[in-house]
Amino acid sequence: MLHLQTMATRGRRGVVPTWGDASTRGSQAPAQQAQDQTGVPLPPPPPPVDYGALMQGLVHEMQTQAQTTTALQAQVQVQAQEPAHEAVFGGVPMMERFRRMTPPFFKGESDPILAESWLREMEKIFHALRCAEEDRVTLATYMLQERANVWWSSVLRTQFTDGAMEVTWAEFVRLFRAKYILEHVQDRMEQEFLTLTQGSMSVLEYEARFAELSKYVPHIVADERRKVKKFIMGLKPSLRTRLVALGHRTMEEALSAACMQEAEMEVYLEEKRASLKRPESTFQRQDRKKKAPTFQ
Repeated sequence: MLHLQTMATRGRRGVVPTWGDASTRGSQAPAQQAQDQTGVPLPPPPPPVDYGALMQGLVHEMQTQAQTTTALQAQVQVQAQEPAHEAVFGGVPMMERFRRMTPPFFKGESDPILAESWLREMEKIFHALRCAEEDRVTLATYMLQERANVWWSSVLRTQFTDGAMEVTWAEFVRLFRAKYILEHVQDRMEQEFLTLTQGSMSVLEYEARFAELSKYVPHIVADERRKVKKFIMGLKPSLRTRLVALGHRTMEEALSAACMQEAEMEVYLEEKRASLKRPESTFQRQDRKKKAPTFQ
């Protein structure tokens, strides 16, 4: 009995596993089966991923996208600012609104009065349209023809290299007057401004002439207090005395106060004239007779 158990134990220990055994079939059989089924060797494994190069590419792509976005935003802002003044009044372009006002042309005539009249008409239209300062030169020079157009083209070529948009309206007016309004005419206008008084004009008429002549004396009207003082000193004495005491510092204040004083004075004079036209009563006539002087 003991002999049989020993042989059985040896038989189990001496068993040698074969290739068909289940314990080894799982590790080597799949590769062999894949090769047997397709007949083509399996490809080599992919190379390892270079994460450093991948991150550099992503960073470069993000920087490029950020630069593109910034450029687009800047372009949108410029486009939004440029046509802003054209979007007023129903989106009609400023040039179209300007042409609808039928502005006059200027051909370069030698008549200084005509040249000054053209300038005043331009400024009146600009005021009515609420035209932006940077658009005025472009619109005004659009109305220049013949000799005047040749003159302005020459000015741009010789004095300005960035085109008319870089010229301020004040600079254009100075150049225009120097060309078409002779120096002796400007001197005469300056002298008229210095001696201007209200006289028989109303306050508004006096202010209108004052403003018109002010264009010839920019060195005087540049100082607001000096300008106000000149305006007040040219008023009628009855108005001037009251305004001097109030000490106004702006033209708006001085003009408003002068108009108010003028209106009050007109009411007073009207009441006085009406009182003189009333018929005297019997008592007033008798009293006047008693006070009448007697002559020997």
